[in-house]
Amino acid sequence: MDCNITFLPQNKTIRLKPGVTLLNAARRAGVKIATRCDGKAACLMCKVKIDSEYLAALHPPTDAEKRKLGSLLDAGTRLSCQAKVRGSVTVHVPEDPLKAAIRKQLERQQQEEDDWF
Repeated sequence: MDCNITFLPQNKTIRLKPGVTLLNAARRAGVKIATRCDGKAACLMCKVKIDSEYLAALHPPTDAEKRKLGSLLDAGTRLSCQAKVRGSVTVHVPEDPLKAAIRKQLERQQQEEDDWF
């Protein structure tokens, strides 16, 4: 059975077989997740946030994730290079701060235009 993996705030969804890592799913969906270690759980740059209702849609954390993330796991943080999908899931990808500011400004401008007409 295929899994739907949705990446926010990009709002991109991809349908894949279970067992793929979130990092590989993001790459296939064209969603950029920063990484330096190429998926070896060494750099911690590929952290993503998973809402509590979707945590069961991922395989349990690897030993590497447990060592690296510690209590962050309890808050729904996972390493996208280690977290493997077993069901449909929504993934919150941290935005680059500059891109986030630009996106918010564009959304405000669009809302102002919508309010005007």
